[in-house]
Amino acid sequence: MEMIKRHVQPSRQHFFLFGPRGTGKSTWLHDFYPGAAFIDLLLPDSYRDFFTRPERLVDFVKANEHRKIIIIDEIQRVPQMLPLVHSLIDKQPELQFILTGSSARKLKRTDTDLLGGRAGIKRMHPFTVLELGGGFSIDKSLENGLIPVVHAARDPRQALAGYIQIYLDQEVKAEAIVRNVENFARFLEAISFSQGCVINVANIARECQVQVNSVRNYIAILKDLLISHTITPFRKRMKRNIVSHEKFFYFDCGVFRSLRPAGPLDRPEEIDGAALETLVCQNLLAWIDNSENSAKLHFWRTSTGQEVDFVVYGPGHFFAIEVKNTDRIRPEDLRGLKTFAADYPEAKPIFLYRGDERIETEGILCVNLEEYLRTLG
Repeated sequence: MEMIKRHVQPSRQHFFLFGPRGTGKSTWLHDFYPGAAFIDLLLPDSYRDFFTRPERLVDFVKANEHRKIIIIDEIQRVPQMLPLVHSLIDKQPELQFILTGSSARKLKRTDTDLLGGRAGIKRMHPFTVLELGGGFSIDKSLENGLIPVVHAARDPRQALAGYIQIYLDQEVKAEAIVRNVENFARFLEAISFSQGCVINVANIARECQVQVNSVRNYIAILKDLLISHTITPFRKRMKRNIVSHEKFFYFDCGVFRSLRPAGPLDRPEEIDGAALETLVCQNLLAWIDNSENSAKLHFWRTSTGQEVDFVVYGPGHFFAIEVKNTDRIRPEDLRGLKTFAADYPEAKPIFLYRGDERIETEGILCVNLEEYLRTLG
């Protein structure tokens, strides 16, 4: 199988590489750092050895003194190793440490502050449209998502069905993160109805039959496990009343589809629209992280319901993006962008849709969604 080139940038500095399971962190590291000494904490023997005696890391470094790059895969499984890494960085500046993680929960509880600022942070996302090139299919991607381990599976739907179960079994149950796993599993389904929407904690709590504080805790857990994002409203130089709550997204459109129930009362176009918006969201976040341009992703929504799906804001970047699962350009679909552009004439308004015509109307660039995502590099 042909290796798909990822757009994460390697570094000569110490860094953490965070990303959900199956996004290709280990594969990328083996490809870019073939001579590194590698500790895989997903292997039972390695996990047991370092969990019972984390100071064994010092012996490991000595035994691999000819190797100057040390990679520790899934460091959150043995966070007790972090103080030793910190010490080795101070004592042996010629070494480079690269630490991967598919959960930030345990690391947040340590006192090391991610090596005291001595290490940078990189993120691995699902495949992007640009990375897949000619292998990208928008219909397949909206159905199965772009997680590498799912993309490579013979049966992507079956792989997706087991993906969240792995998190439930190996992270939530094994680490006793929540008291009632059944309530948490019900929450995973309930919040899928909030995909791409402003979070209403009270409504989700009623649906799950749990306390509001439990829902807030569950949302924080999803973010710590790196399987969801929240984006904040754009509130700079406000001229209107802007909503204050965040917008929720599962990190991959396939994961969203696998958790979102569908039945006779569910409109397919509603689910397809949320999946398409998720596809754009995950590509924008990957572009921001991979290019290291320090831009931030927001959304914009007024108290009267005027809305723009995404606002990219940062040095040299100010875009307002509306996404629609349609092949036509309708005046009503551009209203939010027009209102935003009136308040922020410095921004470039962009309308992404599934039609083929590329035009600019009233200052708004209307362009095919796939064509636009291929330019994010």
